[in-house]
Amino acid sequence: MSTIRQSVEISRRPEDVFTYMTDTSHMPEWQESALSVTPVGSASGGLGSRVRVTRQMGRRRMPMTMEMSEYDPPRSFRMDGVDGPVRGHVRGTVEPIGDGERSRVTLALDFEAHGIGKVLVPLVVRTRARKEMPRNEQHLKDILEARP
Repeated sequence: MSTIRQSVEISRRPEDVFTYMTDTSHMPEWQESALSVTPVGSASGGLGSRVRVTRQMGRRRMPMTMEMSEYDPPRSFRMDGVDGPVRGHVRGTVEPIGDGERSRVTLALDFEAHGIGKVLVPLVVRTRARKEMPRNEQHLKDILEARP
């Protein structure tokens, strides 16, 4: 299966965009399917930190643990699902545009399926993610451009 890739330009500095995106407490603000995020353990962000994300997929609520496996401020990050039937793998890059007051955000998303996830990923999850990702990036843009 192919990676889902989407980009958006945001009128904010890369540092601001990266900081907001990698603060996992903001996920439900800009990601439609993210219902809640809870830190796991004592890690407070950055490389190796884990969060428990509950997502709505159709009628199902799907909890999963995500780990920050790459953290290179303000350029890139990667979060990987480490449990559950559907494990998302997302890589985000933030590039400066022009004079550095604007940014290009690119998200690349793929899935690893286990158990019932082998049915859910191709039939439901991938299709919903393709539709949701452009809306999520637009939410991200709207939120960040409205902030002081």
